[in-house]
Amino acid sequence: MALEIERKYLVTSDAFKAEAISETRIVQAFLNTDPERTVRVRIHGDRAFLTVKGKSNAEGTTRFEWEREIEVHEAEALLQLCEPGEISKTRFEVQVGNHIFEVDQFYGDNEGLIVAEIELSKEDEAFEKPMWLGAEVTGDVRYYNSNLTKKPFQAWS
Repeated sequence: MALEIERKYLVTSDAFKAEAISETRIVQAFLNTDPERTVRVRIHGDRAFLTVKGKSNAEGTTRFEWEREIEVHEAEALLQLCEPGEISKTRFEVQVGNHIFEVDQFYGDNEGLIVAEIELSKEDEAFEKPMWLGAEVTGDVRYYNSNLTKKPFQAWS
């Protein structure tokens, strides 16, 4: 169990791809999307995880997170029980200074959306911002994966 401290940004170009140190396909869905807690099932490449996240603080930067690795066949079975709306994306990891940005390029109903997240050790931690980093959307619930399953990016006006 731990607190997760992260900030989320829009991405303004695909320049991050040339800097990526890894690229992994992710499929995920939610067993529960209650605003007080979400329960996510994720297949991340050849690994799978069950994750519980608590409600974010007022700024949207910090929340409780519990995650356990599970067998891929278990995740595949759990995905069949999830709420409607699967997320499909490629995650690129990009080293920038002393930090790793996780850049997610979405597919399907969220095609066209690219966001970058950075995990921090404290909320006010300084970090280097790459040229392709756009507007900050930390705390904007529209960009939470659990909400993208209900109101996908392509349905936004």
